[in-house]
Amino acid sequence: MTLIKSISGIRGTIGGKINDNLTPLDAVKFASAYGVWLKERNKNNDNLSVIIGRDARISGKMISSLVSNTLVGLGINVIDLGLSTTPTVEIAVPIENANGGIIITASHNPKQWNALKLLNEKGEFLNGVEGNKILEIADSDNFDYALVDDLGVYKKKKNYINKHIDEVLKLDLIDVEVIKNANFKVVVDAVNSTGGIAIPNLLDKLGVECVKLYCDPNGNFPHNPEPLAENLSEISKVVVEENAHLGIVVDPDVDRLAIVNEDGSMFGEEYTLVACADYVLSQTVGNTVSNLSSSRALRDVTIKHGGTYQASAVGEVNVVELMKKNNAIIGGEGNGGIIYPASHYGRDSLVGVALFLTHLAKTKISCKELRDSYPSYFMSKNKIQLTPDLDVDLILNKMADKYKKEEISTIDGVKIDFKSEWVHLRKSNTEPIIRIYTESTTQSNADELAEKIIKEIARIANL
Repeated sequence: MTLIKSISGIRGTIGGKINDNLTPLDAVKFASAYGVWLKERNKNNDNLSVIIGRDARISGKMISSLVSNTLVGLGINVIDLGLSTTPTVEIAVPIENANGGIIITASHNPKQWNALKLLNEKGEFLNGVEGNKILEIADSDNFDYALVDDLGVYKKKKNYINKHIDEVLKLDLIDVEVIKNANFKVVVDAVNSTGGIAIPNLLDKLGVECVKLYCDPNGNFPHNPEPLAENLSEISKVVVEENAHLGIVVDPDVDRLAIVNEDGSMFGEEYTLVACADYVLSQTVGNTVSNLSSSRALRDVTIKHGGTYQASAVGEVNVVELMKKNNAIIGGEGNGGIIYPASHYGRDSLVGVALFLTHLAKTKISCKELRDSYPSYFMSKNKIQLTPDLDVDLILNKMADKYKKEEISTIDGVKIDFKSEWVHLRKSNTEPIIRIYTESTTQSNADELAEKIIKEIARIANL
């Protein structure tokens, strides 16, 4: 059982002992720290409000109630969206002029996990300085709760997912009529979470026939909820059986989007962002950003359209920061996370679905043909176990020096860009390992590059 505290929030398994798991007391403590931070940030405002929303996890209602009532106990008003999605809460914060937001979700983790994801007044994730401050407050136990006449007000707001859908449909590059005229048939796997509400409702407004697979938001995930190929065998079969044009898969909080081709093959979650960016860039010249561990295909597509590509450190907040700096018109992460600033600065599967379907409808080709139109890259993801006494930073520095004649980035571990492939080395903050991501033009080449790098690290570390 595990409790993980980080700058982006607190994540853990339900039940067990305090400080070892996500217990009710841990949820109250961390919500208190966020509330205290919010009050310090807004010292001249006695009417603070926070948006709360949750995915469909079995523990979600319990954790949401604890968090909401803790904030009320601090004198902060709460607007509870109930069953929601991460991007829905993100757009609700500025729409409701709230001072922050908390999403109760453990994203792609199994059902025994839950988490508190923390947002600022823009509906964006906190940066490192802000997150660390909240961790300090949580450790201090210095909480000053409101007197009875100063308690916050709790209220519910229903149907915010539909408001989110309406906001998506207003976007200039979403062509509802061209999607309707394409007469798409789509299978949706929402792992019995809130995507089962959001995606079918969006498709209905886009005139798309929807075949529902695990769209009952009861929190009982029918398979590993991470939208990876190895977890999607069932929807692949159903897409073919239903003679559908494609399949759509989202994770429990609906910020990651994976596509299944009409023949049951994977479009590839790395290529969700590539396809959406291809469409956006075909309409507006601009720049893109993804993280260092994302596919080179986005760079290729960006250059094709006359734009500039930049890579950030891993982490959504880092991608957003670089997108703002470089005026990127679309960006995200290779895990199927689409960030489209014309909507908001957060990964959003609803925006991704609408952009993807518009693109597919306008190209008038099949989903598989669209995938085949992009450069093909293949990834290998590995790790090497080290002994606790080893200096991981020293090992990474030696690897950077060994390949100093290549294009090197050290903003997040070490990334080495070769002519037709790359390797990204990142140390873990919680255990003595180095994660090794490689990408090349064939799977065997990606695997061979990983094996080569692992052997070199082992030699340097005398393993």
